[in-house]
Amino acid sequence: MENVLKGLKPELVFKSFEEISQIPRGSGNEKAISAFLKEFGEKLGLETIQDEAMNIIIRKPATKGYENCPGVILQGHMDMVCEKNKDTNHDFIKDPIKLRIDNDMIYATGTTLGADNGIAVAMGMAVLASNDLEHPQIELLVTTDEEAGMTGAMALDCKSLKGEYIINLDSEEEGFLLVSCAGGVTAWSKLKAEYTNAASDKQALLIDIKGLLGGHSGMDIVKQRANSNRLLGRLLNLLCVDFDLAKIEGGSKNNAIPRESEAVIVVAKDDVEKTKKCIEKIAATFKHEFSTSDPGLVVECIETTTDKVFTCDTKNNVIRLINLIPNGIQSMSMDIENLVESSTNLGVIRSTDSEVTFECAVRSSVKTLKNDITTKMELLAKTLGGTFELESDYPAWEYCKGSKLEDICIDTYEKLTGKKPTIMALHAGLECGLLLDKMPHAQAISLGPDMFEVHTPNEHLNIPSTENVWNYLVALLKSMNQHK
Repeated sequence: MENVLKGLKPELVFKSFEEISQIPRGSGNEKAISAFLKEFGEKLGLETIQDEAMNIIIRKPATKGYENCPGVILQGHMDMVCEKNKDTNHDFIKDPIKLRIDNDMIYATGTTLGADNGIAVAMGMAVLASNDLEHPQIELLVTTDEEAGMTGAMALDCKSLKGEYIINLDSEEEGFLLVSCAGGVTAWSKLKAEYTNAASDKQALLIDIKGLLGGHSGMDIVKQRANSNRLLGRLLNLLCVDFDLAKIEGGSKNNAIPRESEAVIVVAKDDVEKTKKCIEKIAATFKHEFSTSDPGLVVECIETTTDKVFTCDTKNNVIRLINLIPNGIQSMSMDIENLVESSTNLGVIRSTDSEVTFECAVRSSVKTLKNDITTKMELLAKTLGGTFELESDYPAWEYCKGSKLEDICIDTYEKLTGKKPTIMALHAGLECGLLLDKMPHAQAISLGPDMFEVHTPNEHLNIPSTENVWNYLVALLKSMNQHK
């Protein structure tokens, strides 16, 4: 371990964060990090549970005087979104995250940082390892596969949890207490792919859209950044020449706004220059539209080769679906200012020998609106002769106004900082809704330090903010004795 973060405060938090950054932990690849956390708890002599879904629960007894306080569940997830720049040589299956410090920020090098949600794991580990904190019984709950569908939380048997207060550490703004979040579902539209041989007297061209900022498909959807998959579909629909479509790919995760997409088209050799000029004109339109939100937008077109192309019907259906499928903000809340109520993100497009798949993240704080969006998607897919599937459906976290935990969190924050925290709802999926469905007696709140550009290779974590939130968490646990 390089000890890049050595000397940063709080030392136990950053030591733990650097340790877990050495362990690859993309969604679906959590075996090693789960084993590490299990060993960590056992080495501390604490009751440690690892279930079949590789979720981890580590229980630490209350300190003296806190035995009769409601137990606290510190909760986060061990997996991270694995995004990297095209020119970054990094294997998320085996390579550690390369940390670096720039002023007051921690970054990775060309990849996502994993502070979402490694910071929750690190803070939980620090609470368990500390010998000088005052607190009720602590249960550190670290789930798997949160980013890809919350399947760890779905599989969790909450009967083994004893706590009544859930403090989720998966938020990204200091001074904000989250009390509600959207529900969501992953929607798959699939079209049958039929191919024919590419004409030998034509030229294949690779169209590459890149340079976009991307971002979290829930948190950042309100910024209305460009979606590279959507742009590619628009470009193909606007092309001023006859062409065949050989391939289309874009994005890597449904919960990340796609930053890079590409397609291979085939045109008559006499139309090559005309095609390139047409693409330049379309690119200029895109750059104008997104000059503020995505100033780095680039559209390139280079000559390439291919031996097969989609049939005309497949090509037309692919272009129709990309352009017509709901994408972006679908509705805004009428109750909470500037809160997105419903949205979709066309996150991933893949083409294989047999089908073209379109993976979307659908979010809404209103279940019926979520259902309405997926119904439209299903109608579109089936109208085009395709199929439609839903998976990883998770509920919204409904606001419980005036909960005891909320009162404790507000009171402690005011005493510590002299300021009032901001109570807010979030248009992103947190596991609190799933956990509260299984634990109706419990109360939940979510907090965390300042993080920026999560789910992108520019993700960064604010060091002073991390210390502030740690101090708040410590004070919050200590204050439980005053609010029995």
